[in-house]
Parts: sequence; structure tokens; C-alpha cells
Amino acid sequence: MNIKKKSKIYWCAFDYAKKVQELTLLEKLSEQNDFWSDANSAQKVMKRVSALREEVNEWGHIIQTVNDALELAQMGDESLRPDLEAEIEKIKKEIDQREFDIMLNGKYDRGNALLAIHAGAGGVDAQDWAEMLLRMYLRWAENKDFKTEIIDSSEGEEAGIKSVTVAVEGKFAFGYLRAEKGVHRLVRLSPFDAAHRRHTSFALVEVLPELEDDAEIELNMDEVKIDVYRSSGAGGQNVQKNSTAIRITHIPTGLVVTCQNERSQTQNRESALKVLRSRLFEIKMQEQADQIAELRGEYSKAEWGSQIRSYVLHPYQMVKDHRTDFEVGNAQGVLNGNLDGLIEAYLRAKLSGELHSASPASE
Repeated sequence: MNIKKKSKIYWCAFDYAKKVQELTLLEKLSEQNDFWSDANSAQKVMKRVSALREEVNEWGHIIQTVNDALELAQMGDESLRPDLEAEIEKIKKEIDQREFDIMLNGKYDRGNALLAIHAGAGGVDAQDWAEMLLRMYLRWAENKDFKTEIIDSSEGEEAGIKSVTVAVEGKFAFGYLRAEKGVHRLVRLSPFDAAHRRHTSFALVEVLPELEDDAEIELNMDEVKIDVYRSSGAGGQNVQKNSTAIRITHIPTGLVVTCQNERSQTQNRESALKVLRSRLFEIKMQEQADQIAELRGEYSKAEWGSQIRSYVLHPYQMVKDHRTDFEVGNAQGVLNGNLDGLIEAYLRAKLSGELHSASPASE
């Protein structure tokens, strides 16, 4: 497929004309005298304007660059060929990225994410595996120039971590990371086994959208219990002398959220409430999905017990996503944060309706 045709297809998929029209209307709305009379509403509009302007400018730049390249090609000047080929390669990469972005069209895909990792079956090996996953996602986020902040973590007694919650801030953070939600399985020679036998470990990855509008979830503070305690951490000069860590219990659901990363009790409280709202939102969305599936005769309860991906380090090296059958031979590369191939395969399969069920954890 030539560049002009390909760019036109994605330009249409992006619905450039409609986005330009929406941007024009919102910009006119923002110029009205009473626009800021409702500050909350005005902020939402301006955020939408900013996002639309960025998208429209990106596509406008691509279309203009394609047209410029076509004009150079039509000139037939051989001395311009190296520059033309370099420009064409650059355009291809930009169009491929825009194609990928089009797949991230969910309501929260462009926003930030909350990533939680929980060690599962496998004892100390599973806790070490949870920490390996944390390192993998932090490196992936760094490669994407995303900002990350560990909100809360619980260390293992011997090694690794029992659980950790990370705020990931960046464009499309949730859209990318939603591909990682599920059980991750590791097969390796255990460094914690004196006989150095092969062990299988599991960890659960949760991915939640960071809600920017508290109106999405109405949180009744009368149904919330807040406990304050001292943060755990290093001893000596770093020991916490004040009670700054926060534990919030949502009484109706039994959900418990903790946060002890910040020095300020107020900051920890706000972070914990943010996580709680996101967890309640996920429950709400899951209940709606289950109701729809039950009406269609497709009801199946989502439970711990199946893996979305296997990471095999012995007797061979391979990472396989069971939902797409996408495989990577360089397991260490994946564990070092090279996840884009796996994420893209998932998003393409989801878009085309070709996702498989997760595999039994006993495999």
C-alpha cells in the first residue's frame, strides 16, 4: 500500500474533518463572555480543546508532509532522491504510530493509569517475580518518557514484593497498559531453591484508569473508614516519627487501599482516595459487563486461575501471550521493558475480535 493511500485511510479513520469541526466549535464556545462562569465545565472543555488541537496538528503535519514528498517525487530531480527517501521513511514511521494511536480510542485510553502488581502462588519465588514485573514496567514507562510514582508497596519477608501500586502518567498510559491486565506466569530455575529446580510462579497485574472527574464515582465519605499509621521503611535517620501512612476501608465493598509513599498525611490521603475511586469504578464497569454478558447468555465470572502470558526462562527462553499467540524469543529483552510488540499484538487482536481465552494456570 503506497503512503498516500495509507495516510488517507487513517486520516479518514481518525475523522479529521469532524475533529476540526469540533475543535472550531469548542474554541468559539471558549470565547464567550460567560464561559468561565462554571469553572469545572470550562476546564473540561479546555482540556478537550487541548487534546483535539494536538491530534489535529499531528495529522495536519502528516498530510502536509506527504503532499510535500509527493511534489518532490514529481519533480524528478535525482539529486533530491536521498532526501526524498529519508522523508518517506520518516512519514511511514509517523503513519504507523498514528495507526497505533487510532486503536487506543477508548474513553480513558489517552489518560493516566494506576498499575497494581500482586504476588500469587509460588511463595518467595512469586514475590521475586512480582518485583521483576515492577522493574519491567518501570523500564517500559521510562522508554515511553512516562512519569511513574510508587504510591504504595509491601515488601516480601525474604525477597521481592507482596504487592505494589504505581501511578503511571503519560499520553495513552492506560490505553497501552490495559493490555497487561491479568495473571502473568514465570517458569525458571529458582534462585531460592537449594537444588536449583524449575519453579512456576504467578503474579496478578491490575490496570485502572486514573479518574480525573470525581463525579464518575460518587464516594460517600460516611461509608469510608480512614486509619492513620506510621510508614514502614528504612531505619536510622529515615525512620518515620510521624503517622503519615493512610489506610482507607470502603465499608460497603470491603475494599482496602493503603498509601505510605508521601511524607505528608494529606498527600497520602488524596492518593489513597484516588486509587479507591478507580477500584470502585472498575467494579462498576465489571458489573455492567457481567449483566450484559448474562443477558446474552455469555456470562462467565472473572477469577484468578488463568494466565494471559507466560515468561519461560528454562529450559528455553520465550515469552508467549496466550490471548494472541504472539511470541518473543528474547525473554530478557521483554523483562527489560521491550513490551511494545506484545501490547500492539493485543490491541490489534482486540480491535479485530480475534482474542483467545487465557490459558489455565496449570499449564
